[in-house]
Amino acid sequence: MKVLIVDDEQPARERLKFLVSENDSLTVIGEASNGEQALRLTSELQPDVVLLDIRMPGMNGIETARHMDRFDEPPAIIFTTAYDEYAIDAFDAHAIGYVLKPVRRERLEHALQQASRLARNSLQQLGESGELATQRSHVCARIGTELKLIPVADILYFQADQKYVRVRHGHGDNLIDDSLKFLEGEFSDSFVRIHRSVLVSIHHIEALEKDQDGQARVRLRGDSEEDRESLLVSRRHLADVRRRIKGR
Repeated sequence: MKVLIVDDEQPARERLKFLVSENDSLTVIGEASNGEQALRLTSELQPDVVLLDIRMPGMNGIETARHMDRFDEPPAIIFTTAYDEYAIDAFDAHAIGYVLKPVRRERLEHALQQASRLARNSLQQLGESGELATQRSHVCARIGTELKLIPVADILYFQADQKYVRVRHGHGDNLIDDSLKFLEGEFSDSFVRIHRSVLVSIHHIEALEKDQDGQARVRLRGDSEEDRESLLVSRRHLADVRRRIKGR
């Protein structure tokens, strides 16, 4: 099996390389020190298994794994973690492989023997659960066979577009397959629903105003005229939009 090792600490990567090298059926095909590198290498190298640290700066391991799960043939994930015994229950509940740090040879071999494709949505559920709850720092768009990471901080709004959601961000538009309802739940602290089909970043709202027909609209901040869009606010959501803008 082809193995990709992901950990922000070089000594930890060296330890895993040493342990993997003792198994003739395994080959380390690459290393990454952060989530974005890991996604790029997964796309390029197509590993069978990823040994993935959880606590990394920037994009953590759980978010990275959730993005990996969107590949057509996602790798098996084995988390390497220093989480305590209580939090480990979350992994067991979703049948996800893990090894506790410091990594021991016997436990790693057992996890590799049990490695299998993850059920779709198991990582999403893990990302929402208890001790391991995590809000993504990026959303992921599929462009052909590639994945494009869009920083949440750069997103102006999400808009329902038939069975997809259109992501309007500082560098254009992309479609993702998350539902608007799911996105609203995950990013409720930083986005507000202004219409049944639109979620807007509170940070990017410049003003709430009325148009010439007396309808409420939010005007977005932006460096260009294209970015400074004006979006309709429905009567149903107007009071909440006012409250969220006032309280930001």
